[in-house]
This record gives sequence, structure tokens and C-alpha cells, in this order.
Amino acid sequence: MDFQELVHSRRSTRGFANKAIPKTVIQAIIEDAKRAPSSMNSQPWHVHVLTGAPLDEVRRRNMEEMAAGKPSKRDIFTHGPYEGAHRQRQVDIAKQLFAAMGIARDDKSMRQDWVMRGFRQFDAPVSLVLTYDRVLDPGATCHFDLGALCYGIVLAAWDRGIGAVVNGQGISRSDIVREVANIPDDEAIMTCVALGYPDESFAANAVRSERVPAEQFVRYVGFD
Repeated sequence: MDFQELVHSRRSTRGFANKAIPKTVIQAIIEDAKRAPSSMNSQPWHVHVLTGAPLDEVRRRNMEEMAAGKPSKRDIFTHGPYEGAHRQRQVDIAKQLFAAMGIARDDKSMRQDWVMRGFRQFDAPVSLVLTYDRVLDPGATCHFDLGALCYGIVLAAWDRGIGAVVNGQGISRSDIVREVANIPDDEAIMTCVALGYPDESFAANAVRSERVPAEQFVRYVGFD
């Protein structure tokens, strides 16, 4: 794809085909993504690629803990519930997804099932756990750098016909992820990217979130 087609056609994938991704393809995706900019060329990132039995264990234990009402244990500081415009955008995409999946407003069972799908990383065949060097905390610069790498991964995957969804729910229990994947203590777990070939029959995969008009968040200073 050309660049504009790539960025405008990309959408989050929440239903994956039962099809393995060759390791060589994942390596190529990461090779492209690592060209992302970073502060002072610090390249503070690490990528832990999980599949098979280790991913299944992370998925199962994370889902069980969250279903039991256990608190999340994230390495990073996270905000509370969204409010205002941020909350409205969250509600808007939820309405789109539930409509696509035929989940009624009062169907608590189906809504709970949808939440659990997030905690088990939407049953993706591969999960990329993104971490950064903990020595760089506190501060947001390394988080910004990791975000650049993350978007690079998502785009490089989509360019190869592979879907992705950035999935903080999937590592809500970072202690479990660290134990199973043997992630060193000097790395902080930021998020994960669920990766796989899209299941084209999964209705939610057709959903594309809206973007607010640029004039609502862009100012031009010094232009005629």
C-alpha cells in the first residue's frame, strides 16, 4: 500500500483467524517498526513476542484474575475512568462495536463476554509485549518513544495483511506476564499488541472509529 492508503485503511482487529504468523514475518515487522524516532536516539524499547503455550497461560491467568475481581497490577501509572470528551469517545466506539456484534444494551452476559475477550487478548495467535528500560522512570519521554514504536508495529503489520489491536487489558496483570515470559525486573511493561490475520467474518473487524475534525485540536501560529 502507499502511505495514505495504509494509514486510512488501518483499523483495530478484534477477531483473528486460526492461522499462525511465521516468525520471519514478525521479525520483518519489527525491523520496519524500529525505525521509529526516539529521544536522543535512546531506543529505550524491548519487545517480547509470545505465542503458543506461554501466551495461552498469560491469557488464561489474566482473565481468571480479572474475572474474579482482582485489582489490576500495571507497571505504569494509569488514569482513572475517562470523563468528558474522552469518555464520550469511549462510549461511541463501544456503541459501534456492540451494534456490529448484536450485543443489546441490557445483555449483561454478552457485554461481560466482550470484556473478557479483551483480557484474553482477543484470542490473537501472537502478542507483542512492549517494555522500556525502567531506569528511565519517572518521566513520559520513554513512554512517548514506545508509542512511536507501537504505531510502527501496527502499520508494518497492516501493510502485510496482519491485523493488530493495542491492548492494555491483555497485560492488566503485569506480574503474570513478567513471570510467564521471564521479563527482567529492570524492564517496565507498558502495553501489548495482539497480532494476527483478521477473521473477515468477525463483524467487529469492520468497525472503524471516527476521528474528530482537525480544527478541533490543531492551531496554526504564524501562518498568513
